[in-house]
Amino acid sequence: MVTADTSSPARSQPPQPDVDRTHGRPRLLILLRAATAAASGLAQLLALPPYELWALAPFSAALLAGAVAGTRLRRAAWLGLLSGAALMFPLVVWQDVFGVDVWLVIAAAETLYYIPMAMGIALVMRLPGWVAWVPALWVAQEFVRARFPLGGFPWGKLAFSQPETPFTGYAAWGSSPLVTFMVALTGTVLLWGATRLRSPHRPGGARAVALPASVAVAGVVAILAVGTVAPRVAAPTPDHQVTVALVQGDVPRVAQMSILGRRMQVLRNHVDGVHELARQVRAGQVEQPDLVILPENSSDIDAYAEPRAAEMIQQAAEDIDAPLLFGIGRYSQDGATRQIRSVVWTPQEGPTDYYVKRYLVPFGEYIPFRELATSVVSRLEQIGSDAVPGTEPGALPMGETTVATAICFDVAFDRPLRESVVEGGQILAVPTNNANYNFTGQPEQQLAITRLRAVEHGRPAVVAATSGLSAIVRPDGSVTYRSPEAEPAVHVATVTAMSGLTPATRLGSVPEVLLTLIAAGAVVAAGVGERRSPRAAGPPPSAPDTSTAPPHS
Repeated sequence: MVTADTSSPARSQPPQPDVDRTHGRPRLLILLRAATAAASGLAQLLALPPYELWALAPFSAALLAGAVAGTRLRRAAWLGLLSGAALMFPLVVWQDVFGVDVWLVIAAAETLYYIPMAMGIALVMRLPGWVAWVPALWVAQEFVRARFPLGGFPWGKLAFSQPETPFTGYAAWGSSPLVTFMVALTGTVLLWGATRLRSPHRPGGARAVALPASVAVAGVVAILAVGTVAPRVAAPTPDHQVTVALVQGDVPRVAQMSILGRRMQVLRNHVDGVHELARQVRAGQVEQPDLVILPENSSDIDAYAEPRAAEMIQQAAEDIDAPLLFGIGRYSQDGATRQIRSVVWTPQEGPTDYYVKRYLVPFGEYIPFRELATSVVSRLEQIGSDAVPGTEPGALPMGETTVATAICFDVAFDRPLRESVVEGGQILAVPTNNANYNFTGQPEQQLAITRLRAVEHGRPAVVAATSGLSAIVRPDGSVTYRSPEAEPAVHVATVTAMSGLTPATRLGSVPEVLLTLIAAGAVVAAGVGERRSPRAAGPPPSAPDTSTAPPHS
C-alpha cells in the first residue's frame, strides 16, 4: 500500500550536510549557493525603504537558509558574509556623508553579524523542527546587533521592512523581534513546502507532493491572518482628542556634514515656523493646537545659556499660546560635552521638563576613542563636542496630554518609547534631524521604524524633522501626512491620545530574550548532535539522498 507523506514542518526529516560533492559539478553548485546568498541580502534590501517591496522579506530568510542548507560551517560563514554585504553596503550608503571610509567601516561591521547567523542556520537545519529554529536565529542576530558594540546599530532589521503589512500586527504582541520571527518563519515554511515538492521518487505520487505544499500554504495564510487581527486584541483604548502641530523649519545647505555650523539660521527657521503656524491659526486656516512638536536640534544654540535664543523661543511659545517640544543642545560649561534634549517650553514658565537622547550615533554625535579616531580621520574633529546619553524615559506632560518621546536614533531601539509609554505616554513624538541624509533613503527608513512603533504601542506618532520627513502616523502604522524634503512645512492634525498598554509594551524584552535563548539552545543541540553523529543520516531539503556520500562538502 502506498501512502502520502503527511509530515509537518516541525517533524520533517532535518536537512543534513553533504550536498556539495567532491565530484560531479561542485563549482556550479558553489556558484548557485553564492548567488542564492547574495539574493537573500538583496531581497531584504528591496523589502526595506525606500524600495518597500515588503513581500520579499520572507524570501530573504528562505534564500539564506537554502544557500547554507547541507553545507559545512566554513562555507556557511562566507555565504553569510556575502548575504550581509549585499544588504548592508547599499542600505547604509548614506553614512558616506561622514566620508566613504566611515560608510565602508560601518557597513563592514554590520555585515559581520551575518557570519555566525549563517553558520548557526547551517547547524540547526540538521535538526527536526528547523523551520522554527532558523527564524529564532534571525532574532538572535538582531538581538546582538542592537547591543554590541558601542551600544548597537539595529538598522535594517527584518521587522523594519513591515511598517504597514499583514506582519505589522505582531509588533503589538512582541515588538520588532516577533515581527522578524514571523517574517522569517513565513520564509522557512515556504522553503519547507518547496523542498517537499522537489524531493524525487516520493511514494504516493501527486498526493504526496500536494499535501505538504498545501500545509505550507495554509501555514503562511494563518501567519498573515493572525498578524492582521493581532493589534485588535487587548488594544489600548481612546482617552481624549488632542490637536497637535509639527514644525519643519528646514536648514541651509541640505545634506552637508557642516549643517550645524549655521546654528542661528536653523533656530530662526524653526521659530519662524511657529510664528507662521500662529498666523494660520489667527487667519482661521488651521485649528489652535494643544501642543507643538519641533525637531531635534531646532536650536543647537544652548537656550539655557544664550539669552537671545531663549527670547526667540519664548516669543514663539507666546505667539502660538501652546507648549512647545523644542530640540535644544545643552552644553557643559567648558563646551566639551552636551546633551541632546527635547524641552517642554511653555508660554507661562519657559523651559520645564525635558528628555535627553539615550542612544547616540557613533562618529555622528560623539567620537569613540576620540584621540585615536581624530588622528586617523581628521575631519571627525568637526564634531567639536561629544554628546552624553540620557538615562530616563521621555514621558513629558504637555497640557492634558503626556507625550512619549524618543529622539531620532532612539526610535530604532525598543527601550526608549516602550519605557516612555509605560510611564504614561499617550501619543508618540519623534523629533529628528535627518538634514545630512535628505534624498538618500535614510529618512524613509527611519519613518518606517516609527510606523512600526506606533503599532507596537497602539498610539499615534508625530515625527518632526528639521528638513524632512515629518509625518503624522496612525496607531495602525498608516501615514496621514508626510512633509516634503528640504522645504519648510507646518501641519496641524487631531489625533487620539490612548490609555492602556499593548501586550508588547507589557512584555518588554521577554519575547526577544526567549527567542534568542531558543536559538542558542538549537545551535547547542545541533552542535552536540554533530559531534555524536558526524556522518549524514538523510537527505538535505533540496537534494536527493546523499547518505553514501562523504560527510561534508
